[in-house]
Amino acid sequence: MTACAHCGQSTPGSNGNVPSFCCSGCAAAHDLVRGLGLGGYYARRTLDTAIRPMRPDEMPATLDPSGLVRDEPDGSACLYLMVDGIQCGACVWLIESALSRQPGVIRVRLNMTTRRLVLCWWPQQANVAELVGLIGRLGYRPMPYDPARLGGSDAEAEKELLRAMAVAGFAAANVMLISVGVWAGLAEDMGPATRTLMYWFSALIALPALAWSIRPFLRPAVQALAAGRTTMDVPISIGVILTAAISLFETVNGGLHAYFDSAITLLFFLLIGRYLDRRARGRARSAAEHLLSLGARSITVIEPDGQLRVVLPERVQTGMNVLVAAGERVPVDGRVTDGISDLDTSLITGESVPVVIKPGEKVFAGTLNLTAAVRIGVTAVGDGTLLAEIVRLMEVAEQGGARYVALADRVSRYYAPVVHLTALATFLGWLLLADLAWQPALLIAVSVLIITCPCALALAVPVVQVIASGLLLRRGVLLKSATALERLATVDTVAFDKTGTLTEGLPDLIMPGDGTAEAGAEAVDALAVAASLAGSSRHPLARALCRAAPVAVMAAGVREVPGSGLVLAGPEGEIKLGHRRFTGAGGDGADGPHLPELWLARPGVKPVCFTFLDRPRSDAAEVVARLKAMGIKVLIVSGDRAAVVDALAAEIGIEEWYAELDPAGKTAHLQKLAADGRKVLMVGDGLNDAPALTAASVSMSPASAAEVSLTAADAIFQGARLGPVIEALTVARFADRLVRQNFALAILYNLVLVPMAIAGLITPLIAAVSMSTSSIAVIVNALRLSRGYSWKVQHDVGTGAADDRRARSRAARSDCVPVGLKVRSVR
Repeated sequence: MTACAHCGQSTPGSNGNVPSFCCSGCAAAHDLVRGLGLGGYYARRTLDTAIRPMRPDEMPATLDPSGLVRDEPDGSACLYLMVDGIQCGACVWLIESALSRQPGVIRVRLNMTTRRLVLCWWPQQANVAELVGLIGRLGYRPMPYDPARLGGSDAEAEKELLRAMAVAGFAAANVMLISVGVWAGLAEDMGPATRTLMYWFSALIALPALAWSIRPFLRPAVQALAAGRTTMDVPISIGVILTAAISLFETVNGGLHAYFDSAITLLFFLLIGRYLDRRARGRARSAAEHLLSLGARSITVIEPDGQLRVVLPERVQTGMNVLVAAGERVPVDGRVTDGISDLDTSLITGESVPVVIKPGEKVFAGTLNLTAAVRIGVTAVGDGTLLAEIVRLMEVAEQGGARYVALADRVSRYYAPVVHLTALATFLGWLLLADLAWQPALLIAVSVLIITCPCALALAVPVVQVIASGLLLRRGVLLKSATALERLATVDTVAFDKTGTLTEGLPDLIMPGDGTAEAGAEAVDALAVAASLAGSSRHPLARALCRAAPVAVMAAGVREVPGSGLVLAGPEGEIKLGHRRFTGAGGDGADGPHLPELWLARPGVKPVCFTFLDRPRSDAAEVVARLKAMGIKVLIVSGDRAAVVDALAAEIGIEEWYAELDPAGKTAHLQKLAADGRKVLMVGDGLNDAPALTAASVSMSPASAAEVSLTAADAIFQGARLGPVIEALTVARFADRLVRQNFALAILYNLVLVPMAIAGLITPLIAAVSMSTSSIAVIVNALRLSRGYSWKVQHDVGTGAADDRRARSRAARSDCVPVGLKVRSVR
């Protein structure tokens, strides 16, 4: 056997110097590459042996590019594609070079990391179908890709705040330098002309900067006033604009005092707080956008004449037939018309064991086809699929979750009107009762607005959030929501999903045998045989066998019977690995332990049963015990079978559990708990958990979760431990205490300084300095979270290393030791 001269796969040996090919498609591709003068590709490329290269003969479906082409203003056309099969930089060079040499092509750019191709050409000189077909003839698979589905609004908003903060900071520094000269001149009898000139310089710097930097506050303020309500942005905008306007008026009229430094410095500090708030929120992209990762980016449609055509999901209609290859996700809801396979439905149902699908059975979009290609008759597309129903459930749950508003915003409902009325009363009082001119009366009112400006109030929450987020991030927890800490602090109930959350999400082999040396040797021998067959399958239980015997050599000639198992023809007869009936082991397993199992049947040897267990996370029982010690109620909501959920709940100490729940059932149960006044933390990882994650008071997901669950969750934790759940709750309670203290500091600041401002004892500049001082006090108090409380979090929760040591100790004492450990000890 030698390697194919084009794709590198094994092929019968060649004669002499004639290159050998594994198929006619590779031979044609080789001639095409040489004919284009790109033969250097074969010397440059680096083949990854872990990736099976694609062959042109294995891609009978053709991509329909109609509907993907975009017309540009200059008359050219552009096409965005994903290219599958790329292994190295030489592949990128080959595709770019081959396409760029075609007539009419303007630009070709292929990103090796993202596999995204941008192709632009003149429609009058090139045919798009021929250009796309060239990619397939080279041995790569083009797939549709729509860049419009990528989001970037949140990043743009953050950049806008950063730019505004930079402009305000630059202007504040320069205006303050001029102000120092003015203050020194006032002490040295500076002339009015010089003072006015310096005020004009300050205005030239401050006013354009104010006009640019106030937009993040002014837009929401105008929107709030238009809606008939007030927010923190309203007094901020009024205070800054009035200060700048009065300063300009004083400058024009040669007044003694102007407060451009106060206005721009105030805005700079407020922008710092707003930027910290935006960074703390870390808003994720929309859930519907993430669901596109589970929906197919392209669908292979079977035409009435039998030809295969790759189209966009939007072009698929009910009644069509689609082909779903092994390893692909089902793109539509429908019924199997031909083929038998194993389907991983864990993301939809939570069931950890794949199910067998046969003709006539219904399948749902988002599930994963494991073992064989199947044909599916389409019964629902788009908004009619189960994926779309889950999106609708999430949208309904999000409307309920919108009731949670940041504590600072709730306070501002009453705070902002009081501030406005106080400033107005001060102005009218000095103007009418004290018979003061309107200019100084307005300056006193502006001082009241500035001194009562909710800068400390605005920083009270985001500063604590940033510090708490950093503390949790160092311990493997990423907070995504601005109100996650506030809601975590109120949690009194924790609802866990089972598969992939309380458990590791991977089936683990339990060694057969009675514990004797003879039985152990027989079990190891059986495992070696079973693992040699299992290497040819994608089935999760087969993968578990391979993990348990990593040195087993994959057998040649293994045939997979979809939905049943594996068969290897040997000299003494067939060796079978699969379910009980397929291997002829007898019985129906009704009296078994309700655990997933595979049977190995060999000629002349008693069948051997391999059972599997999705083990709990190493610290699951400890976390449950700690949650109970904190006074928190713990329960399980799962889509798995009742017997499996019951066994896990008993093992880790959870008394209340609910099994066989679909996404709507989980959401309904959490809503019932909320109606009873419970504050529920939902911890889940599957697609079927996404609506429940959104409906809960607050939610967390492990980093290994489905992408849509990561989007719906308020926090994400890393690692194989559940300890971060305890850490998040502990830090949230500390942070809640600090937020309340910060609000108390802000209120005390106002109680002391507001009367002084009303009495006219504070100028706008002193008001700005006082406001900044209160902000610094809030920040210093928030720093106590990382400096004073982090040691207590570590003491209460423990370290991952200690948990890992305890886990290894428990595994060493357990009777059900992972078989991989025993195999190594036998060797």
